[in-house]
Order: sequence, then structure tokens, then C-alpha cells
Amino acid sequence: MRVWILALLALGIFVGADAAQAGLSTTARDLTASADPATLADEATRETEDRIGLDKKKRRDVQRRLTRLGFDTRANGKFDEKTRAVILRWQAARDYPATGFLNTAQHQALLSESASTAQASVSDRPARRRSARHHRGGGGPIAAIGGVVGGVVGGVFGRR
Repeated sequence: MRVWILALLALGIFVGADAAQAGLSTTARDLTASADPATLADEATRETEDRIGLDKKKRRDVQRRLTRLGFDTRANGKFDEKTRAVILRWQAARDYPATGFLNTAQHQALLSESASTAQASVSDRPARRRSARHHRGGGGPIAAIGGVVGGVVGGVFGRR
């Protein structure tokens, strides 16, 4: 088994070395090439939104995602006038035809955008520091006695 692991590791190193020698690509890329312009230009209507199949739970999810992106709306699962206005503002900010309704492409774009924003905000958070009481050591003999007594008392009176 170790021989196989070693062989696969060596193969990975050789394949990776060829890719590393190639370096970074200098080819210019069209970032909008993957998006179908016809899909982005399609106006969203009540019918296109109905085809997405947004039940009350999914509508609440859309409302929460819009709020996370800075387009505040109440997450009640109803696309009322206020929610339609928020969708319209989101569409206008993203250069979609502003209709207040979603189509499949816009719904997917909203899901992707809010997911990437959520992931970025998690990675931007500073690491939490542990308080001093979580660190071992220090405190001297009094702290050691307190720890032992606390453990015994906690064990006797703890939840079962």
C-alpha cells in the first residue's frame, strides 16, 4: 500500500512540475463569454418567475439574500410591492432589464452572488482570540486546586 501511495505521489509531482514550468497564462479572457447575452437580456415577467417555482420558503430565501447584498427587504415569503421594488433596484444595479420580477438566469445570478458574498464575509472575519481561561498553565497551585475542586463538584452536580 505504501508503494502505491509513493508512486501516486511521485506521479503527481512530475505532472505538477510540467504545469509549473508553463507559468501563468497571458491570454486575455472575455469574462462575459460564459454568460449567454440573450438570457441576460430576456425580460423577466410574472410567468418567468412562476416557472422558477418559488414557494414561500424559497421566496423568503430570495428576500434574505437580497438583504445580505444590501437591498433591504422583509423576509416574509411574499413578493409584495416593497419586495418588487427591491428586486427592481437589484436588477437596475446589475444592468438587468428592471421589471421587478425574476427569470431563471437572474435567480441563479442572485444565488451565486449572495453565496460568494457570504463566503467572502466569512473569510474576511478576523480570527477569534481565545480568552486566557482557555489556556493551560499559569495560575499556580491555587488554580490547580480550584480546577480539581471544580471538576469534582461539577461531576457530582452535573447534568445527567
